[in-house]
Amino acid sequence: MVGTIPANRHYGVRVADFVLRNVRIVELGQGPGWAGPVDLVVEQGAVQNIGHDLDKPLGIEEYDADGRWLIPGLWDHHVHLAQWTARGQRLDLAGSESPAHVVARVRDHLSQHPGPLVGYGHRLGMWRTEPTVAALDTVAPDVPVVLIAGDAHHAWLNSRALERLGLAPRVGVVAENEWYDAYTRIDLVVEPDVSPAAYRRTLDRAAALGITGIVDLERGQVPADWEPRESPVRVRVATYADGLEATIAAGLRTRDRLPGSPELITMGPLKIISDGSLNTRTAWCCDEYADGSGAGAPNQSSAELAGLLDLAHSHGLEVATHAIGDLALREALSAYGVTGAGGSIEHAQLVSREAVPEMARLGLRASVQPAHLLDDRDVTELIWPDRAERCFAFRWMLDDGVQVAFGSDAPVSPLDPWLAIAAAVHRSDDERPPWHPEQALTAREALAASVDGRGSVHAGMPADLVLLDADPLAEHPDTASAGLALRTMPVALTLVGGATAYSAV
Repeated sequence: MVGTIPANRHYGVRVADFVLRNVRIVELGQGPGWAGPVDLVVEQGAVQNIGHDLDKPLGIEEYDADGRWLIPGLWDHHVHLAQWTARGQRLDLAGSESPAHVVARVRDHLSQHPGPLVGYGHRLGMWRTEPTVAALDTVAPDVPVVLIAGDAHHAWLNSRALERLGLAPRVGVVAENEWYDAYTRIDLVVEPDVSPAAYRRTLDRAAALGITGIVDLERGQVPADWEPRESPVRVRVATYADGLEATIAAGLRTRDRLPGSPELITMGPLKIISDGSLNTRTAWCCDEYADGSGAGAPNQSSAELAGLLDLAHSHGLEVATHAIGDLALREALSAYGVTGAGGSIEHAQLVSREAVPEMARLGLRASVQPAHLLDDRDVTELIWPDRAERCFAFRWMLDDGVQVAFGSDAPVSPLDPWLAIAAAVHRSDDERPPWHPEQALTAREALAASVDGRGSVHAGMPADLVLLDADPLAEHPDTASAGLALRTMPVALTLVGGATAYSAV
């Protein structure tokens, strides 16, 4: 090895230029198709040249990649960063089989840790009985308990928590807009550690997976919240409708650097949650759910949705519109078409066949989370059995020319790009065969959907680069073994603008 690439000194500050030798370019799209290892010149934070046996510019360092594989930096296009940072501080209720199971776990936890409690991760989609406030009150009559659903679209609270958060008494859960508003007051129950140091730990773990950028869709934050935070990766910070006026007043447009923040932190989109979720049975659909629970509902009127898109678009902001049900998607596409706004459809979980080419015609990205299909497979077969073939329709999207961008929706799924890539390729995470394999992608396609549209590493792109210890496009006998290899992909080095965000070499 000629030398070891140095650890980053100051994130957001250009580091020394260098030549990276003996590296294998992973081909993700159009390009020269480099045969064998090549050299790469990085200057001023960008890839300046790629070729065989390149001369080393005078006065810069050179390093040997030892034949490792090189891809553009990975992006997670849908993260709720504060909630993901707080996730590990909350009682883990994933896998709870019933309300009674949850109540028992809460009772056991409170017996060892008396005091207010926030839990996370239950999913009621397969439960046969409904959660009630009274059931939680039996084990926690005196301290507030808030249990956030794994899809984040509802929460199960006891009476003390309802009082603490200023919510009216009720029998069951708090859902959708009422819950989103209440969540902004969650520190009245338990104050999570979302300090700059906690954010930094979260982002360092992301960089270790090869992530060089995220889109932070956290609700309740303002751009100024990012001023004291240092990040090893790029962050696009969203606003919601309640922050749109202030964002416009500040003159911020999508991709502008946030004032006072490091240069890696930029303005993202306006985020709109237009409908609910599958498990909470609030995703807005053209047809009723099979269990008779209705067809979901919108979170705002068509006029309100179009008004938000028009206002954002007229002030230079892209719009990221959450649409899980097929009717929510249809309404969102109509609003984009009328206003001329650009941006993305978030989730696009259930689509009609005709909606997919319409997304392509409007130039909208499909910001999708493949790991959700692993969590939602069984509940889809239970309550959407007549439309499962239209769920997570990644193959239709690519074939119809829609730009697909992967994300996690962390904390709903882990902030792990390799999990998303593997799920898109294999569409199963257990011994069962792939679920609707006709919608699966190849490893090349899935990886290309994870690099912010940059394709193969090429001259002129920012030096957001990831070195891998294995070939992500290696041949495998079946998608199960391919998925396992992708899920465990070893990352050797992550560079952001030529600076080392993570190194295992």
